[in-house]
Amino acid sequence: MAATHPQIWASRRGWSGTPEVYFTKAIDNSRLVRVADGRRTREMKQFATAMAVLFLLVMVYAWQHFSAVEYGYRIEALKGQRDSLVETNRALRLEEASLRDPERIDVLARQMGLVTPHAGQVVRIEPSAKEPGVPVMARADVAVVSVQ
Repeated sequence: MAATHPQIWASRRGWSGTPEVYFTKAIDNSRLVRVADGRRTREMKQFATAMAVLFLLVMVYAWQHFSAVEYGYRIEALKGQRDSLVETNRALRLEEASLRDPERIDVLARQMGLVTPHAGQVVRIEPSAKEPGVPVMARADVAVVSVQ
């Protein structure tokens, strides 16, 4: 059976028909002078300005977004620190209350050989009369025990 015309061309892969030949041609563009197009220059300046404004807006938005995220992390860290300090404060108040317990102080005083003061040995020193407008220093209740 004879091969048909399309089958012959299909069997030859890559054959495109007529071979193409290219010749180099030297072109001298040294005498060409570029004419400045004022309209094109103005359009390019407008486009560059629009791109700069768009870039600036995107950067401001990104800065604002990342700043908000950073502040969120800071707030969470400070909340954790506050919770830790509140817990420490609670523990210290409990410790202070246990250390101020009069029964505990009495037991420690007796172990050191101290005895309860007799009537008249304890004299409370009261602060002087308060004058209006005068700053007041920190106050501590002071008791003097006289040994007779």
